[in-house]
Amino acid sequence: SLSSGLCSPPKSSQNPSPLLSVRRSAAAAMSAVNLTNVAVLNNPTSFVNPFQFEISYECLVALEDDLEWKLIYVGSAEDENYDQQLESVLVGPVNVGTYRFVLEADPPDPSKIREEDIIGVTVLLLTCSYMGQEFIRVGYYVNNDYDDEQLREEPPAKLLIDRVQRNILTDKPRVTKFPINFHPETSGGQQQDQPQSAVPENQTSEGSKASTDL
Repeated sequence: SLSSGLCSPPKSSQNPSPLLSVRRSAAAAMSAVNLTNVAVLNNPTSFVNPFQFEISYECLVALEDDLEWKLIYVGSAEDENYDQQLESVLVGPVNVGTYRFVLEADPPDPSKIREEDIIGVTVLLLTCSYMGQEFIRVGYYVNNDYDDEQLREEPPAKLLIDRVQRNILTDKPRVTKFPINFHPETSGGQQQDQPQSAVPENQTSEGSKASTDL
């Protein structure tokens, strides 16, 4: 739901940036994996265009299993049955180091959203789990509106989805961290998907590196 997906906003900078810097608390520093940066690559854009997130993270200890990243679109603030999982990928291997990869996801299916809920503000959730245990959730407010002033002032009777623009409010993310066991005694089952590879951070260009506020 809208309320459960957003918790404890980090301090926003005075100059909004497409980069999200996550400050690590003492508790987070004990985690095996820390999210260090998220950049929204195509924003604002048409509602029907894919999502693209450049994700940077660090691994403090080697892990036996892959990380599962998910992107979820909240279709209704009142009914989670309208939520759509846009993508789920396994990323590995998880060795000690800093990494970066691009998560791309299809847009939500508008036919599965009530028409009155498409225009307006909703939420997009980026989550990461290890062995079925979610340990990080980043929530973004998303504003959907027509790309033309006349359409905004006089909305048509039938929704024109191709004229709807999606704007992710990147300067106002909500970050929630959950303590989990990164070394459970059991494996938690076999994975079914092939993991996606992440690029070590030291192989990226200087301009796109994650900033870490320690």
